[in-house]
Amino acid sequence: METTPISITYKTAARDRPLVAIRVRQAAGDPRRGWLTADGWTVPVALGRGGILANKREGDGGTPRGTYRPLQLWWRADRHIRPRTYLPARPIRPEDAWCEDPHDRHYNQPIRLVRDQPGDRLTREDHLYDFIVEIDHNSAPRIAGRGSAVFLHLARTNFSPTAGCVSMTKSAMLRLLRRMGPQTKIMIG
Repeated sequence: METTPISITYKTAARDRPLVAIRVRQAAGDPRRGWLTADGWTVPVALGRGGILANKREGDGGTPRGTYRPLQLWWRADRHIRPRTYLPARPIRPEDAWCEDPHDRHYNQPIRLVRDQPGDRLTREDHLYDFIVEIDHNSAPRIAGRGSAVFLHLARTNFSPTAGCVSMTKSAMLRLLRRMGPQTKIMIG
């Protein structure tokens, strides 16, 4: 008796695959607010107090114009279960911070701080950093003064401007995370 191998192919819906691209644009009339569009849905976002800038500098409050990739998700495991995502995910620990000093060799990289050491701690009381998508802005190569700690994170209730990040509601973030993978392009501008 001769057997023939059978091949089975499962169809996957678009909603089950990572997004190819996300676009972030300024809103008409207010450069500190914008719209994030992905796969046919659009959500409001807050942008940096300097709007979207082509020539991002440390401390200018601008959201950098360009195309980026998400590197990983950081989340507050003490407040939320791990969200579904195609991204690598890392729980935020109390000592986790980000180096924003252009003169430091760890500039624009995650660092660990001891109890009273200054720095941009990722454990915030205000919930803005409960979910952080680290993107590859100014990462390879890192250039001192070209901007650091540019993330996608949660917005304040009034959508007030960020220091240069893109922020959104928790529900929008969780929806985005479900479809975001390392190859997703984040196009700002």
